[in-house]
Amino acid sequence: MIAYVTVGADDMVSAERFYSAFLPALGYRFETYHADLSYIPPVHPGQTTTSPDFYVKSPFNGGPASSGNGSMVAFEADSQSKVRELHAAALAAGGADDGQPGFRVSYGAHFYVGYLRDPHGNKIALFCDSPDEPSRDD
Repeated sequence: MIAYVTVGADDMVSAERFYSAFLPALGYRFETYHADLSYIPPVHPGQTTTSPDFYVKSPFNGGPASSGNGSMVAFEADSQSKVRELHAAALAAGGADDGQPGFRVSYGAHFYVGYLRDPHGNKIALFCDSPDEPSRDD
C-alpha cells in the first residue's frame, strides 16, 4: 500500500493556493510542517486509511523542483460534477489545463477525468469511475 506521495515545489504560496482549491473538498485535512504542505486523507473511527498522504515539499537537495515526465498523481472524486467543479477551482487557483474533464476512449465507459498541471508543472488528475454516474455510452 502506498503510504504517501510527494511532489516538489519552489513556491509554497502558489502550491498551497492550488492544492487547497480542491483537496479539502475531497476530505483532505491541511497541515504545514517546516514550511512544507501536508494533505492528510480522512480516517473514520475504527478504519485504517485507504488513501496515501499527499505532501508538497521543497527538494531536500536544495535544487529547483521539477516535474517528472510521465509522472502523475490522481485524486478520486465521488461524481462527475465534482470533477468539473474541482477542475475549475484548481484552474482558478493557478493551475493549467492539461485535459478538460470528460470521458477518454482509452479507459472504461465510466472513467471520467480532468487533467491539470500545478504551478510547478506536476501533472494532476481528478477522476470519477462510478457505475452510478452516466457512462460515455449513455
